[in-house]
Amino acid sequence: MHYVIIGLYIIALLFTFLFSLAQLHLTVHYLRRLRRKGKQGISTLPPAEDLPQVTVQLPIYNELYVVERLIDCVAELDYPKDKLEIQVLDDSTDETVALTAKKVAEWQAKGIDIQHVRRPERKGFKAGALQYGMGIAKGEFLAIFDADFLPKKDWLLQTVPNFSRPEVGVVQTRWGHINKDYSLLTRLQAFALDAHFTIEQGGRNEAHSFINFNGTAGIWRKKCIIDAGGWSADTLTEDLDLSYRAQMKGWQFEYLEHVEAPAELPVFMPAIKSQQYRWNKGGAQTARKNLSKVMGHSLKLGNKFHAIFHLLNSTVFLAILTAGILSIPMLFIKVAYPEFNLLFNLGSIFLIGFASIMIFYWVASRRLYPNQTRTYFWSNFPLFLTMSMGLSLHNAIAVAEGLMGKQSPFIRTPKFNVENKKEGISGNIYVKPTITWLTVFEGILSLYFLFGIAAGIWLGDYGLLLFHVMLAFGYGLIFYHSVKPLKYV
Repeated sequence: MHYVIIGLYIIALLFTFLFSLAQLHLTVHYLRRLRRKGKQGISTLPPAEDLPQVTVQLPIYNELYVVERLIDCVAELDYPKDKLEIQVLDDSTDETVALTAKKVAEWQAKGIDIQHVRRPERKGFKAGALQYGMGIAKGEFLAIFDADFLPKKDWLLQTVPNFSRPEVGVVQTRWGHINKDYSLLTRLQAFALDAHFTIEQGGRNEAHSFINFNGTAGIWRKKCIIDAGGWSADTLTEDLDLSYRAQMKGWQFEYLEHVEAPAELPVFMPAIKSQQYRWNKGGAQTARKNLSKVMGHSLKLGNKFHAIFHLLNSTVFLAILTAGILSIPMLFIKVAYPEFNLLFNLGSIFLIGFASIMIFYWVASRRLYPNQTRTYFWSNFPLFLTMSMGLSLHNAIAVAEGLMGKQSPFIRTPKFNVENKKEGISGNIYVKPTITWLTVFEGILSLYFLFGIAAGIWLGDYGLLLFHVMLAFGYGLIFYHSVKPLKYV
């Protein structure tokens, strides 16, 4: 049995190590991109008469608290009125429908070409809504914003000119955060997303590797969507799936880091978990669907390596969960089988992986917060790692379901129109927290790793002590923030 434990533990550490090296390699590409940052994007705007027809799609479902804010913001985009169409793709089943209809009528009276689109049937969730809207859209280009986004007025003028090359199928922009400082949870989410929207997207784009449309704050060439087979609802991440199908057909994606689209971050743990579940399970579903096609595609070896790890990104949570649970039996195996000491000592090489992840997030922090990098990094990085470890059970289950092909409905992430600490979520009709078996098990795992701390001290083996401290605190943090919203019930 100990051979099985050792083998699984090493495999989990090896995958995590390779993942961290892939992140480090992206960091190298990103730094190269920064050295030529003056060449990023296209600033020359064609005359108004040469601008193409654009349709802005707003897929919404029960967005009572943010739909009016969204429509007002998008209706004020700076673009020729005769070349701008707005589709509010409304699948709502609550009071959002009436609010949307009223707000759309207001802007129609002001001369804005905006339509309130209601499908006969909510089939295919968000992917189905986008596909339906595309079928009746006037635009040659389709911009997409989720309900929690507030694009700046010049967003279209900053993005549309980047389609001057006919092979460009998508232009993606960076997410901003209107409520980053609301709480510890929003701060750590912003920390993670900022790294994705600097190093991961920028690094992959620089390396000419596949990147992904992030589901919102991007704009598609309609021809590209059609050529790639259209929107599909067979995964929970329809954006990642379509991105890979399009790029395997030869379309190129452009990422504009300097163009920001602010958005609202989820403010309580159940909402974060629903978003994480969708992203991680959807990523695994997309890997199941497209990984073999990518491996058989005529990509350069380096680009194929990044594409594989991109599709398998979420699988790292399976590795973290496995390594964490097995690390405590490993303490006792080391004592019982001293002949394996050399093998255990070789595990120190994985410190390189930890250093790679540190560099990855340090560079992202330095990029966005150059005047307070040290303070920003050290006040967020340790807590971010800890919270990520605490989410590993929840996310690993999502990944396992995705890899096994288990289907589940698209679960929206509730929005609250909360931007500062003075605003709360009490009375929000979308807040329906419950205690699940998963939450209970997260609390149990926190106790399990407290036992690991005690075991390490008792055995005089301190090599995994920090790891167990982070796991115990991480699972405890997730458990606490999962039960905390019960006070709003």
